[in-house]
Amino acid sequence: MWLARRLRLTSLRIRLIAVFALVALAAAVSASGIAYWLNRDAVLKRTQDNALIAFRGSLSGTITELPLQPTCDELQRAASVIAHAGLQYSVVLVSDTCSVSSDPTFSAPMVPAALQRSVTSPCAHCTTAPGRYHLFWQRVTMAGTPYLIGGTRVQPTGPTAYMFKSLDDERKDMDSLAWSLGIATLLALVGSALLAQAAASTVLRPVARLGDAARQLGAGRLDTRLEVSGAAELAELSHTFNQTAEALQAQVEELSAREHASRRFVADMSHELRTPLTAMTAVTDILEDEADTLDPMIAPAVRLVVSETRRLTELVENLMEVTRFDAGTAKVVLDEIDVSDLITSCIDTRAWLDAVELDAPRGIVARVDPRRVDVILANLIGNALKHGGSPVRVQVRVDDSWLVVQVADGGPGIPDDVLPHVFDRFFKADAARRRSEGSGLGLSIAMENARIHGGTITAANGPDRGAVFTLSLPMNPAVAAGHPLAPDGGPSVARPEPGAADGTADTVKRHDDRNDNGGNEDGTNEDGTVKGNDA
Repeated sequence: MWLARRLRLTSLRIRLIAVFALVALAAAVSASGIAYWLNRDAVLKRTQDNALIAFRGSLSGTITELPLQPTCDELQRAASVIAHAGLQYSVVLVSDTCSVSSDPTFSAPMVPAALQRSVTSPCAHCTTAPGRYHLFWQRVTMAGTPYLIGGTRVQPTGPTAYMFKSLDDERKDMDSLAWSLGIATLLALVGSALLAQAAASTVLRPVARLGDAARQLGAGRLDTRLEVSGAAELAELSHTFNQTAEALQAQVEELSAREHASRRFVADMSHELRTPLTAMTAVTDILEDEADTLDPMIAPAVRLVVSETRRLTELVENLMEVTRFDAGTAKVVLDEIDVSDLITSCIDTRAWLDAVELDAPRGIVARVDPRRVDVILANLIGNALKHGGSPVRVQVRVDDSWLVVQVADGGPGIPDDVLPHVFDRFFKADAARRRSEGSGLGLSIAMENARIHGGTITAANGPDRGAVFTLSLPMNPAVAAGHPLAPDGGPSVARPEPGAADGTADTVKRHDDRNDNGGNEDGTNEDGTVKGNDA
């Protein structure tokens, strides 16, 4: 759940909307805050000035009509006159003998102590003209209601007057203003989100098209192109993508042409070599039979010619097999067979019974191509015997619906830097045996034969040293008609016309038609030796 939220927040659209919203929110809050404080100060100052001016004027006109020593009743009447003469406020008058109020709700003790001290103390810094009263004021909150309290001392012997002006109306006005600014901020936030959505759609629509085009290009549709339109930056991006796609398409076409030419060359070369090799093999067989009667100085050369001719024949056969896999013309003929009998026959045919420990219970029946599985086993066991060390153990087991054949040897194992390359074509781990017997195609052919069955081969080092090759094949491949594993042998490959761009299928077909010219298609020579069982 946390990961899903994190992925959503990393969306470019969400981030654009969030940035727009934050900027709009900050701007709206700042503007609303400034507007609120400016309006608040202006309203309060205007109300305060009007109230104090009205209080001063009413107080001046009323106090001058009082006797020097007014009675409490006279002060009460004066307080009522002052309170009703100007704006709506209450007045408290305090003399040496009494304290009166125009509103019983207010009294002298309710005046803040700081304001009383300012009013009753001499004012050293006051600049009020003679005959005018210096007013002091303070804003306080009483019982949840804000008030403006003003006070002055009538000089020289007059009473002290206090004014209580309610600011509740002004507070309500400020609350209404705050609500209005809050709604305006919310609307600005919503508007910014909509604007961000529109901007994101404008920006991301070309990006989405670019993503779709990139996926199509990755899927192999190299003719994918973008329409160059929109803003300069996006148009430049589309133009760059089109240039990249064109360059990639040109490179892929060039590489494909080279690959086709290389496959055709290998297939044609292998086919053309088979005819002279057939004649050479017949001659070398005769020379080998007569080697014991030849001059001792010539016999070693004859044996070398015989050996190298057979090695060349094996290389050509392996190249033809690789060509079949590359061209997609390799077929399998599935049959239900006892795996123990198949492995025993493979080992017995090559006279390996004394060198191999076999653990293959009878009764394990798998649906495979016996010829191709024989080629796989011959390559794996032959490599273990030639490049590993005794004992060589072959173990067979069934893992769920998979047939697992493990070939292990007692040799030094495979170096870690070699393991990833053991199934590469023409790869030999030891540089000192680059010219040794074997083409380096055996394991790659074994891997292709495993893959065409729907299985695989893995290479590793055992816990007690030694290399371990594990063949995994499905016991009963479930395939549809037309698949190479299907009983019908898969789709037929049309033979191209002479001079076609890729003559691989044609060459392979002609080779299959002439399969009687030296070597067997099952991966063995006429004498039963294994072809290409070198890593």
